Amino acid sequence: MTPPALRSGTGAPAELFFEDLVPGLTVDLGTVAVDGDEMRAFARRFDPQWYHVDPELAEASRHGGVIASGFYTVSLFMRAYVDHLLSRAAADASPGLEELRWLAPVRAGDRLAVRVDVIGARPSSARPGLGTVILTGTMLRLGPDNRPEQEVLRTRFRGWFALRPVETDTEPEPSSAEPTDAAPPSAEPAGTEPAVTEPAEAGPQQAGPPHAGPPHAGPVQVRPSEQTTQAEQHA
Repeated sequence: MTPPALRSGTGAPAELFFEDLVPGLTVDLGTVAVDGDEMRAFARRFDPQWYHVDPELAEASRHGGVIASGFYTVSLFMRAYVDHLLSRAAADASPGLEELRWLAPVRAGDRLAVRVDVIGARPSSARPGLGTVILTGTMLRLGPDNRPEQEVLRTRFRGWFALRPVETDTEPEPSSAEPTDAAPPSAEPAGTEPAVTEPAEAGPQQAGPPHAGPPHAGPVQVRPSEQTTQAEQHA
């Protein structure tokens, strides 16, 4: 079974670790389309304010129609983040959200480009074996030509990610059995009597010198890659 530290946020084997999430890295999280039925169903269940659920009142207001709950919009961001990054990375929990801003209304039919940028990373002092990564997430409304028109969401948050495991390769120990110098007895020529020898007087036996063998190599340590240590608040 794959250890938890080697699994991604969705339980698959991880291919990205803390050391891979270096400051300056941008990860494209794809494009999401806002489904009107899902948007209104979310609002009726979790945020039933009139400008999210009542088309007539919303149409007559300064909003000009129903707009998405901000929490629905950030849920779209979270799904893209899981699908395109956490599903590959050795992600643990998150110690918290530092900023969440809704910069423009989101409506049914909008197409939103999503990305995250790594702005800080350092080994966690609170969670041994994990590193804390600071990320910013953005969502931008795309126009008919697929060019960004307006930023609709911005967030800054922290995530914990497992450090890359240290691998070791160990060579097998040489055999402890002593090599022998004894040679197999040669065959006597046909038609001759075997030579008879007197038994030797009992005494200590002298062991012949052992064969020289290859020197034993110790375990080879594979060092982890250099970790980024940009300053940040301890998680």
